[in-house]
Amino acid sequence: MKIRKATFVISNSDYRKCPDSSLPEYAFIGRSNVGKSSLINMLTGVKGLAKTSSQPGKTQLINHFLINDEWHLVDLPGYGYARTSKSNRGTWQKMISNYMLHREQLTNVFVLVDSRIPPQAIDLEFINFLGANGIPLSIIFTKTDKQKQREIAAIVNNYKSILSKTWEEPPMMFLTSSATGYGRDHVLDFIDTINENLKTEH
Repeated sequence: MKIRKATFVISNSDYRKCPDSSLPEYAFIGRSNVGKSSLINMLTGVKGLAKTSSQPGKTQLINHFLINDEWHLVDLPGYGYARTSKSNRGTWQKMISNYMLHREQLTNVFVLVDSRIPPQAIDLEFINFLGANGIPLSIIFTKTDKQKQREIAAIVNNYKSILSKTWEEPPMMFLTSSATGYGRDHVLDFIDTINENLKTEH
């Protein structure tokens, strides 16, 4: 898939105020500081489309971007650590879960995890929450340029091993690097394939 056009549509805090559109939506979410904004900018080829920051917790709303006039990319607040009050974190959590559970246009959730860090309980809980609610998801390993391939493979296999205890088949997994562009085509082709399948269904 070639990204010809990527435009910001709307930010809001309520899934009911999301765009009134039948276009498929692909949501990106991960723990604070996982490199989500950098990944979105790398995928779309638009520097600064998603706001990057050295401070975790920069994204605080549901952000919709229209891609090629064909689908929405949705940038969601990170879960886990962020320098904010407990009540704010609770509000974000509710906003995210409401979006995940009630947004009919949601086609796939990309859960971002840092390829340098062993599986964390908070990531596994979120992945299992999506699975338990029948929400399609894939896992994207970020920052793969920052360590050796065998170390990345060990982390990926660790995820597969843990998830295989509760999943019939682990979710699709992608390796990416925002710095080098690695994995870009794999993720975009995956989205393209789903979009094409949706067109033939209708």
